[in-house]
Amino acid sequence: MARLTKLLPLVRNAGPEDRNQARVLDAALLAFLDFGIKRTSMVEVARRCGLSLATLYRRFASKSDLIQAVALRQSRDFIDEVDAVLQRQVDRDASAEDQIVELFAAFINGLRGNELVHRLLATEPELVLPFLTTRGAPIIELGRDYLAEFVTRLQREGKLPDYDPAPLAEMIARTAVSLALTPQTVIPLSDDEAMRRFARDHVVVSFRVP
Repeated sequence: MARLTKLLPLVRNAGPEDRNQARVLDAALLAFLDFGIKRTSMVEVARRCGLSLATLYRRFASKSDLIQAVALRQSRDFIDEVDAVLQRQVDRDASAEDQIVELFAAFINGLRGNELVHRLLATEPELVLPFLTTRGAPIIELGRDYLAEFVTRLQREGKLPDYDPAPLAEMIARTAVSLALTPQTVIPLSDDEAMRRFARDHVVVSFRVP
């Protein structure tokens, strides 16, 4: 089996967008939200971003390349938002428990607030479901590596005991994907205060906080 490309470094190291690339990705995202992926044409994206079709194809050789670029940007925005939440916790030297709670809340809020994922699951599930199920290994890997990195940092800081973070990180990543696929749940995710209480009562313990 071919080794998967590590997604977390790819997401983190994505170079800055120039003005035209940002315009294209903004236009593509809005078109995907309006029409779905299948019904969005490269002609429509070019029209929306004010570039010629030839210029658009010089930047993205195919619609598939454009879809991948939008997905990469969505992943980068998600990671950046979670990073920002955690950085605020690091800046105030928050306890491991507080950081875990805020990480859980950031993950849930990021999934819950992703319009594109919700739109595609509702209208074009045949396109997105394989990437969250049978072909979902890269997504699981991305979440696992991010969470393992988080646990490793807390271990270096002496806030968590020494253990292999990968199995725990994968379990949580798989749970997050499940919540994205099936948002109907008795877990109180729509109330921020109740969600944080749930995390303190049921999630923190999994990290073996002293």
